[in-house]
Amino acid sequence: MKITETEVRRVADLANLRLSDDEIRRMAAELDEILTHVGKLNELDTSAVEPMAQVLYEADETATLREDAEREGIGSQAALANAPQPGGGHFKIPKVFER
Repeated sequence: MKITETEVRRVADLANLRLSDDEIRRMAAELDEILTHVGKLNELDTSAVEPMAQVLYEADETATLREDAEREGIGSQAALANAPQPGGGHFKIPKVFER
């Protein structure tokens, strides 16, 4: 699979990254190598390989999973007691993105 520089620029823009032309060329080549390797892995026949772990299977009695149980919370007032800028029952945080 060939990753184009246009696709790298698009992903960089979505991630709010500023990349130089050299970095874009390097990222395109590196991502292309990664996807080529994943493509080779997809060619392997794994039909006879038993899954090593799967959360959807029934857990046996020695499993270390606990039952889901609702627990009493601490309440919003206690949670906000040490917040630097609480407001309106919420944590106020500085703006992260300018867009």
